[in-house]
Formats: sequence, structure tokens, C-alpha cells
Amino acid sequence: MSAVGQEPQEVERSLGQLVAVATAEMSALVHDEIALAKAEIREDVKRVGIGGGAIGVAGTLALFAVPVLSFAAAYGIHNLGLGLAWSFLIVGAAFLLIAGVLALFAVSKLKKISPPEKSIASIKETAAVVSTVKPHPRPVSAEAVGVARSSS
Repeated sequence: MSAVGQEPQEVERSLGQLVAVATAEMSALVHDEIALAKAEIREDVKRVGIGGGAIGVAGTLALFAVPVLSFAAAYGIHNLGLGLAWSFLIVGAAFLLIAGVLALFAVSKLKKISPPEKSIASIKETAAVVSTVKPHPRPVSAEAVGVARSSS
């Protein structure tokens, strides 16, 4: 037993304990990587939703504008005056203007979508570290001479 205030002595851990610790740390690392990727992707999904909704509204307004502009053109050609047709034309043009503004808004939102750069960089860094790790050779004891080792 060690008394309070004394430095703890280093204890050699067994291979099983080392594997258990390494497995737990790798599991925690993978969970952290997944959490980071989810957080970054959640932002992009929100932007896609807003941009997609704006495109949907712009498309709907453009569809409403087609019959209105068609009626306005027909009445305008027929009357050649400032009557009911011009009011249809003004309403149709207003719909198209609103649709254009919403489409520009949607494009600006969709351009802001980027890949999860932090996750990609972190995964590359982790892969680089893991690829450089090599097992430490164990000293061959006299008892283990007769045990065949597999080459890997």
C-alpha cells in the first residue's frame, strides 16, 4: 500500500489490459469523430432545407405568374389600353419579381454549403497517427521457443 503523499509506483500492465485500454480509447475516438461529423452536417442540412424551401416557393410563385401573365398578355393585346389587362400584367410581374428575389436568396444559401472540413481533417490526422503505430517487439523467453509464431 502507498501512503498519502507518496508517488505512485509504475505498474506494468498486462497485454489484455493494454488492449482493453487501446480499444476503449479507439472507441471514444470514433464516437468523437462521429459527433463532430454530425454537428457539421446538421448545419448543412439546415441550409439545404432553407434553400430548398425558398426554391419551392419561387417555383410556386412562378407557376402562379404563368397564367396571370398569359391573361394579361391576351387582354393587353386585345385592348391596347390601360384597362384590366394592365393590372393583370402588373400582378404577374410582381410575382416574377418576388420569385426572382427568392431564387437569388436560395442560391446564396446553397452556395454556403461545404463539406465537413473539421471532420475530414481530424480523420486524416487520426489515420496518419494510427498508420505510424507499430507493435513493440516482445523479448523471446526460453519458454516460448517451442511456440510457433504467425507472420503478419
